[in-house]
Amino acid sequence: MGIFDGSPLLSAAEMRAAEARAIERGTPGLVLMERAAGAVLAALQARWPMLGAGARACVLCGPGGNGGDGYAVARLLAARGWTVELCALAPARQADAAAQAALWAGMGAIGDWGEAAGAVRRADLVIDALFGLGLTRPLDARLKPVLGAGARRMLAIDLPSGLCSDSGRALGGRCIDADLTVSFHAPKRGHVLAEGPARCGALDIRDIGLEGTEAPVRLTQPPEHLAKRSGHKYGYGHALVLSGGVGRGGAARMAARAALRIGAGLVTMACPPAALQENAARLDAVMLRRLRDRAALDEMLEDDRLNALLLGPGLGVQARERGLVAGALAARRATVLDADALSLVAGDTELRAALHENCLLTPHDGEFARLFPDLADRLKGDPDAGPAFSRLDAAREAAARAGCAVLLKGPDTVIAAPDGRARVNAGVFERAAPWLATAGAGDVLAGMAAGLMARGWPGFEAGRDAAWLHVAAARRFGPGLIAEDIPEQLPGLMREMGL
Repeated sequence: MGIFDGSPLLSAAEMRAAEARAIERGTPGLVLMERAAGAVLAALQARWPMLGAGARACVLCGPGGNGGDGYAVARLLAARGWTVELCALAPARQADAAAQAALWAGMGAIGDWGEAAGAVRRADLVIDALFGLGLTRPLDARLKPVLGAGARRMLAIDLPSGLCSDSGRALGGRCIDADLTVSFHAPKRGHVLAEGPARCGALDIRDIGLEGTEAPVRLTQPPEHLAKRSGHKYGYGHALVLSGGVGRGGAARMAARAALRIGAGLVTMACPPAALQENAARLDAVMLRRLRDRAALDEMLEDDRLNALLLGPGLGVQARERGLVAGALAARRATVLDADALSLVAGDTELRAALHENCLLTPHDGEFARLFPDLADRLKGDPDAGPAFSRLDAAREAAARAGCAVLLKGPDTVIAAPDGRARVNAGVFERAAPWLATAGAGDVLAGMAAGLMARGWPGFEAGRDAAWLHVAAARRFGPGLIAEDIPEQLPGLMREMGL
């Protein structure tokens, strides 16, 4: 598994705690800095093998531990024949950093900050060792010349300076843009959330001998228990997908097919009578029922084998659809609410009050803003202090308020449970799947989650596993993906995974 498969996703405080434990157990901070410097050297050689003896490096050092790493890297580069210009924003204040600065002073000069912009322009490689994980305020005006100096290649140690390590948001809107970010032990939240991936460039996580870290937030990982054993189709659940009227069935059909492909034993799509013929022409393995109104839904749900419901894709937002959402919530079965169903809930206090622990909400950013406008407002603009409010914070708070699981969609999809559990499905770096920015992809994701809930997954676990498979299926197909392609990738994907 790679760094995006089940790894802890650390806050700055959790990373500092891991380092403190190592020091308490007998590994000096100076040794950790030496290991970090060696890891940076190995990462830059892997990324830019053409750089070596005779190349020019500019190392920008701050006053804390990140700067200490920079002084150690400067020594290693100079010892290997690089021409190194080191500029310090401020004298090293942290004890180990000061010791590293003293070691560097025996080899080279510590340049005044006024020389930094020129050193950046002369360098083949610039190393950002200014603030890393420790920054809680926007970059000050002294960095403006450096930000505009046009670095040929930029390597950030731990995190690009200016980026909030817990949210991935640029403090004050100013941040160094790296081509490569080298960090240690485990990914940090700011690496994968919000602006983090774009600001970090490539991400290289290196081991420096810290022991395993338990963290409340982790990245998603491949599901382990999707395989079907012997049994009856009803043993794998019966999902009911509710559809809109004439000409609006495509989204629900894709969702229903996704639910079936992910292993639900049966899937039925229910639509208004006028839309029966249209949908019948497009459905085979997915069954079809007429559904006039809430009374008809209540009657249909007398069959308790219909154990999972999906409402939203192409549903509509009129009185009929409001009644359907109310009926579905009153049944208190496993329920996925997406798209139009979320818009109905957002504008209706009775529907919101009817949400229950067996629900999964799957909003994109716009739907989330309608559901939780105050939380969405806190994600707008440039924060002026860190740790800044993050998409992770927003999803967790939303789940606590709603009393059910929330899946906040995006390249940095966050799945949160009311009890505070959270997973981040990072479709970034080597797991990037830009082809998912296509109409209907979210409907398919909702269908996948509904299929898993029909099979018995709770809402949080269904959202977690569906999100991972959604990205994996898109990556398996590649460029040119349209939403209809995603369910068709699942059989091959699961076979390759041995599921």
